[in-house]
Amino acid sequence: MRRLAGLLVVPLLLLSTAACGDSGSDSADTKAEMKNGVPAITKGAKFGETPTLAKGEGQPPKELKVETISEGTGPALKKGDVAQVNYLGQVWDGTEPFDQSFGKGKPFEVTIGAGAVIKGWDQGLEGRKVGSRLELVIPPDLGYGEKGSPPKIKGGATLVFVVDIVKGTSIPASAAGKEVPQGDKALPQIGTNTDGKEVSVAVPKDAEPPAKLVSNYVLEGDGPAVKDSDSVVVKFHGKTWKDDKTFESTYALDQTVTWPIGDISVKGLKEGLVGKKVGSRILLVIPPDQGFGDKQQGTIPANSTLVFSLDILTVM
Repeated sequence: MRRLAGLLVVPLLLLSTAACGDSGSDSADTKAEMKNGVPAITKGAKFGETPTLAKGEGQPPKELKVETISEGTGPALKKGDVAQVNYLGQVWDGTEPFDQSFGKGKPFEVTIGAGAVIKGWDQGLEGRKVGSRLELVIPPDLGYGEKGSPPKIKGGATLVFVVDIVKGTSIPASAAGKEVPQGDKALPQIGTNTDGKEVSVAVPKDAEPPAKLVSNYVLEGDGPAVKDSDSVVVKFHGKTWKDDKTFESTYALDQTVTWPIGDISVKGLKEGLVGKKVGSRILLVIPPDQGFGDKQQGTIPANSTLVFSLDILTVM
């Protein structure tokens, strides 16, 4: 089924290939050429500037190539970190970008090693320092493969990216707050393990689901309250009440999801998160009128009550 994260704004590197306008730069032009086996940056070469890339010459490399244009002084990114980056993407034999985040006023967020973006990004960013500008040359098998991503990226295309690593945030494996008694046996019971592994969600048998939204602490953290302007990094285990069946669990995949609160389209999910403390694990029970209503979503039947165990790991 479509992952719940896909109910939000789809990250550009997952699907979108729409070209964006270049905001320009004050750097001087340089001769268009190859440099160290990668296309030269002909304009906007410094970290933070909107770059312009030369067209690749000759045959592109068959392996991933990562060229450090300038190295930052921040910590190296490791698997599980959330990186905020700006980027420009262009095909090897192209002269115009197919996508970029420069000039949009907000960096793109990616969880390192989570498999949420093309493989060349996961492999190329891991181990690189915050504050660095990189140029990635990504072969088709680590990009969009033989199918490409029409209309801008043809099948078998080699991709070239200029990437500025603006920020990196280490993410806890689990919520780790104070345990709150779960005294209402008419509500689902949530596991309290803090080892980062799967968290159990037990829906009570023969019980009627609540008609109103439930958002209760299971583990109460001591971080700031989530605001509707935040982006939250979470892990969750989601079930449907009626059949006590899991429709998605990021705990099981050992992955996190980043949700801009303002972009969440599921009303109960948004309202259940706002006001809760960072570092907490919460129980969410979302009635149909605050969930997907009378529309089926993948394996989630229409008119389903949704149940979540959800760890609020950090805000971006």
